[in-house]
Amino acid sequence: MREARRRMTTILIDPSLPTAAFPAPLRASLDKTIRLALEHIQAPGQAGVSIVISDDPQLQALNRQFLGVDAPTDVLSFPSEEVDPDTGLPYLGDILISVARARVQAEAAGHSLEAELSLLAVHGLLHLAGHDHADEQGKNIMWALQAQILDQAGFPSLKYPEDTGG
Repeated sequence: MREARRRMTTILIDPSLPTAAFPAPLRASLDKTIRLALEHIQAPGQAGVSIVISDDPQLQALNRQFLGVDAPTDVLSFPSEEVDPDTGLPYLGDILISVARARVQAEAAGHSLEAELSLLAVHGLLHLAGHDHADEQGKNIMWALQAQILDQAGFPSLKYPEDTGG
């Protein structure tokens, strides 16, 4: 029980999504993957993170508002330097994922929605942890960490789609 209090992962589902868009097994798998990722990156103070599952219009609006890009995207990360008032733990930030975009990308890549959501969540978490893929060296480091985490979570050989800009 102590471990559950140390690593706080909150998964929120946009209420406008149909219930079938994100069934309970997907939530459990995503929670497990994020917990592994937090352990892997040795998050300071056993930090917390929130994952918001939403849709293309919501992510497009946020992408436009915060990054000046008027296009839908698969994942956005919003880092935080706050402390969770309920737990006293550092709060890394929020990861927003478009389940609609994840579904399309999973189909195009030939793997499950579960695998794609895990890939996007890990990608977003690595951004929250300070990693970036703006240059070749950063990309190589981030992709290697991503592959290690996903392999450990049971999703080997997944690659982040290069053309999304994540």
